[in-house]
Amino acid sequence: MTPVNPDFYRAASVLVDASPETLYDMVSDVPRMGEWSPVCTGCTWDPGAAPTVGSRFTGRNATPTNSWETRCRVIAVDRGRRFAFTVEGIGVDWTYVFAPEAGATRLTESWHLLPEGVENYRNRFGDEADAQITIRRDLAVTGLQHTLQALKRAAEQVISRP
Repeated sequence: MTPVNPDFYRAASVLVDASPETLYDMVSDVPRMGEWSPVCTGCTWDPGAAPTVGSRFTGRNATPTNSWETRCRVIAVDRGRRFAFTVEGIGVDWTYVFAPEAGATRLTESWHLLPEGVENYRNRFGDEADAQITIRRDLAVTGLQHTLQALKRAAEQVISRP
């Protein structure tokens, strides 16, 4: 495996009082992503698609200054262990890893700008590419923390209900 360039990779983790399978089921239900993400407002599976490798969905995203859609393809499914998708045409992978820890689950979310993503930014923004990558990376860092905390609250609320 090729080492990941730390300039183009960020990850964050949180310990959640829920099973890996519960968290996996939440994350892999991509239409619900808008409940947790500060940028993604929701996703829609392509007709007949489900959380299986190769399935595609459209993500809807918004910031205070912009809104856009992305086309995504699922690249990893391993219930209770790992779920990942790539944002096609952009060159970014989002990965969720679920690891049992002390009777709970260590949930890790990562953002990885792939080499083709770096090239896309260089082609699109020229001399401003590095600044644009930094902006996206910083947004990802903020988004990772927000999403993980929202997932934690939602999962633990479900468990604590009578």
